[in-house]
Amino acid sequence: MKGINIFLADGFEDIEALAVNDVLRRAGLDVCLVSIGEDPFVVSSHGVTVGPEAYLADFDEDHSGTSAKDFMIFPGGMPGSKNLASCKALIRAMKEHYTAGGSLAAICAAPGLVLSQLPDLKGLQFTCFDGFQDALIAKGGQFVNAPAVRSGRIITGRSAGHAVAFGLEILSAVAGEAASQKVRYALLLDTK
Repeated sequence: MKGINIFLADGFEDIEALAVNDVLRRAGLDVCLVSIGEDPFVVSSHGVTVGPEAYLADFDEDHSGTSAKDFMIFPGGMPGSKNLASCKALIRAMKEHYTAGGSLAAICAAPGLVLSQLPDLKGLQFTCFDGFQDALIAKGGQFVNAPAVRSGRIITGRSAGHAVAFGLEILSAVAGEAASQKVRYALLLDTK
């Protein structure tokens, strides 16, 4: 699955999807909001209705040419994370994407519910919302209490309050640290 795709399911956490989308688009990256369902709208955990730009069913299963700059991004939120985790087509696509050399990013509950379905996480350093770490630890992951953690081709974020830091970490992985710093500066994150 090529490109940068943010996957939405009913009940997604607004800021975790849309702040990441905003950070990446500020840097000029082509980002696609993808619904895992077929309805014309996806409703967030706070009742915000979003029209997706594509649907999971639109993607072909050819993963040839996939690189580490191709990202599948999973916002948290409830029941959004559970809905993502229970979508068999999405989980299959995630496993194939990662095996083909693509990158993954998940925040809040999504690391524990979605990424934990990868077969082996030995040595993975990760963060997530409190209470969702056990499935990752059981597969060999190591919890780190940080806003965002990059470990190989997997980036994880702690919570909604760290959505911008999570987005900046993804941006750094795709476009380099200078691009991430430029957006960070434009957002005035380091001013008092």
